[in-house]
Amino acid sequence: MRIGVHTGYWSAGSPPGIADAVRQADMLGADSVWTAEAYGSDALTPLAWWGASTSRIRLGTAVMQMSARTPTAAAMAALTLDHLSGGRFIMGLGVSGPQVVEGWYGQPYPRPLARTREYVEIVRQVFERERPVTYDGAFYTLPLTAEAAGGRPITGLGKALRSTVHPLRRDLPIHLAAEGPKNIALAAEIADGWLPLFYAPRLDADFRALLAEGFALRSPDRSPAETFEVSATVPVVVDDDVEKAADTVRPFLALYIGGMGAKGANFHRNAIDRLGYSDACDEVEEHYRAGRREEAAAAVPTALVEDIALVGPPEKIRDELRAWEDTAVTTIIVQGDARALVTVAGALG
Repeated sequence: MRIGVHTGYWSAGSPPGIADAVRQADMLGADSVWTAEAYGSDALTPLAWWGASTSRIRLGTAVMQMSARTPTAAAMAALTLDHLSGGRFIMGLGVSGPQVVEGWYGQPYPRPLARTREYVEIVRQVFERERPVTYDGAFYTLPLTAEAAGGRPITGLGKALRSTVHPLRRDLPIHLAAEGPKNIALAAEIADGWLPLFYAPRLDADFRALLAEGFALRSPDRSPAETFEVSATVPVVVDDDVEKAADTVRPFLALYIGGMGAKGANFHRNAIDRLGYSDACDEVEEHYRAGRREEAAAAVPTALVEDIALVGPPEKIRDELRAWEDTAVTTIIVQGDARALVTVAGALG
């Protein structure tokens, strides 16, 4: 099992010491470093900045929001960063949720799976560079036509174009963030990897079954299923006091359960529901939406934290990592400090 490092969302002045942590991860032989974006910092700029001081570690986005960029713009960024890093970029994509997509990016959200399929097909056209990019889909049309413009004026002079930049890798890996069953299967069908946020080893058989559904539909011209990656973000907090360690993770879970989606349309919460914590989620959501953030965090059960995170003394974390090694996960992306990274690296040997 490989080890990655998640830097989280960049903001002014934080995360403290992250540049040193990324360099340390590179020297320790960690597999990858990952950045995120939602509606503040972007994922690509910090990744390029921190990645410039490394030489070996792979550089991934977990994730680039698809609604933030057209497919061709996303492909341009991926090609550029792959060249700058010497072929180390991993293009992690995600659809986000309706609040962010329609509220921040001003893009329609419905039918996210079908939109994802079209998006990835266009990105792969750019990477392959076999011909000028054309596409006639339900969501994307290249070149743009009057019909696809939906009444907005266009010149009609659009021309099918091919990237001026030759790809360093025509098979540049695309990973999909997915939480719902259909989206997990879609990742296995069309992508090179899956980026789960709330992976629990006790549901490994369910996740493997969903991946198998997608693999059964996988095109023979895609990379083989045997090379498919599952890179799971796992909060890791090392502390002799388990409850104190869990307290570090609770606000993160409270945010995703209660604050990262509309009521009744929160796919993060749905993933936690599938773990069997619906009643606790109701309480967390009620507190969070009423502005009671501390009460929301306090309502997150320790058992839930331990399902999706590694918290407690080093020996407890080492013991629990054995369960992760038996899962479909190929990379644990450590969300934590330098001590957490060293603890996991030492345990996995």
